[in-house]
Amino acid sequence: MTQARRIQSRVAEALKVEPADQDHRVPIFPTVTTGDKITDRRLIEAGGKGLFTKELDEALLENRIDLAVHSMKDLPTRLPSGIALACVPERVDVRDAFISLTAKSLEDLPAGAVVGTASLRRQAQLLYTRPDLEVRTLRGNVATRLGKIEAGEFDATFLALAGLTRLGLADKVASLLDPLAMPPAAGQGALCVTARTDDAEMRGLLETLEDAGAAIETTAERAFLAALDGSCRTPIAAHARLDDDGLFFLGEALTPDGRHRWRRTEKIARTADMLGAAATLGDRLGRSVRAEAGDKLVHE
Repeated sequence: MTQARRIQSRVAEALKVEPADQDHRVPIFPTVTTGDKITDRRLIEAGGKGLFTKELDEALLENRIDLAVHSMKDLPTRLPSGIALACVPERVDVRDAFISLTAKSLEDLPAGAVVGTASLRRQAQLLYTRPDLEVRTLRGNVATRLGKIEAGEFDATFLALAGLTRLGLADKVASLLDPLAMPPAAGQGALCVTARTDDAEMRGLLETLEDAGAAIETTAERAFLAALDGSCRTPIAAHARLDDDGLFFLGEALTPDGRHRWRRTEKIARTADMLGAAATLGDRLGRSVRAEAGDKLVHE
């Protein structure tokens, strides 16, 4: 809802709607997705990443809504027919936050400490770095996860800094993870907005909200994910960073137990078509990892 309100304000501004009228002229239709409802098990046990988008996709296709706001990292790499990725607004900090009341950083946790997460990526990265720790499933919204830390049920957890900041909870962070040592999920820190493919008016409006840098970075990350057939069943991380010199990319895939990790890092110079170059880069490195890892990345 916090994310949706940000986009609501931007759309209202683009339509020249007064702030007092935006709830009426650009109303938000709250939607509880299947992914939101599942809090007792990992999403991979119920169908994976599309669980956060299914109900919103249906509402779009049935013309009940005109646009849908998602966290980019929850958006499947393949969208349903009739739905397009309309824009990627400005991106915020991509890093993961380390949350603990007993340790300042991951390195400070004692052997045998219990870390809670529902992310297969975070589990694999954690076990690769600290195989002496115990990982248990921790699901629920941000408040639920923080509450379990405060109750002492877990020694630590990880949350995206972007979400904590949007909710005004950045003070709960013990430390931030280096994205080069433990890269985030593809698309982390970015929002995205989807619309109907045939709704030219809405897509034209949403194009004005696009942030070119965020679009280029997330294009590379999602291409890497797609090349690996990435889903909630495969631990994959991707971190792209655009600067004046070009596009830096780091991508990795792991086995869930953290015993194996495959990494690729490259930087390309700026070109006239950076979106195309980003897509090619992510796809090429993803295919390279897939070829090297082979059957080890296939998990039932």
